[in-house]
Amino acid sequence: MPRYYPIFLDVEGKPCLVVGGGEVAERKVVSLLEHGAKVRVVSPRLVAGLIKMQQAGEVTVESREYRKGDVDGSVLAIAATDDNELNAQVAREAVRANIAVNVVDDPEKSTFIVPSLFKRGDISIAISTGGKSPALAKRIRIALEQLLPEELGELADMLSGVRNELKSRGISVDKETWQDALDMDSLLDLLRQGKPGEARERIMRRLEGQRPST
Repeated sequence: MPRYYPIFLDVEGKPCLVVGGGEVAERKVVSLLEHGAKVRVVSPRLVAGLIKMQQAGEVTVESREYRKGDVDGSVLAIAATDDNELNAQVAREAVRANIAVNVVDDPEKSTFIVPSLFKRGDISIAISTGGKSPALAKRIRIALEQLLPEELGELADMLSGVRNELKSRGISVDKETWQDALDMDSLLDLLRQGKPGEARERIMRRLEGQRPST
């Protein structure tokens, strides 16, 4: 199996192709739309969810069989049909065109795989077994979802605001100082109690207190 390089790809406003019109293809389309992609679906048949997306103008649909060259112009392609030969054709054409391609349930034909993912606000946590066991990746994701609090997303938003304020005041804080100041447990506890202002004041005091004087 390949050793996959972990990466988060910006697909906002970028053309992405999904070949297939079934439930698996629908899930892939939903995920791409959630991340702002411009999705084109090629399939002679669509499940009800994809039809609704087409009617709402959320996706572009070409209601026909896949044709050679359909991958052209895409930043990534996903082959999600129940036809192994067709999926392999999509993969070959994408590889020749240097387009990232995922063949659902067939990592050997894919140049990228999709991890098991969950979110806490803008925090994305991805789990991968390198394509060896998607079922295990899902179980790990479920376990982590139970461990990591919902307030992590709120904490990320707050820390982003603190960083921006410090920058606007011309204050530079190095990574080590951030790490020393970031008492995550106490900050999350304050957010749980509905005290975001107190949490913000606490991190600001710690950052100011640990920043080397000039």
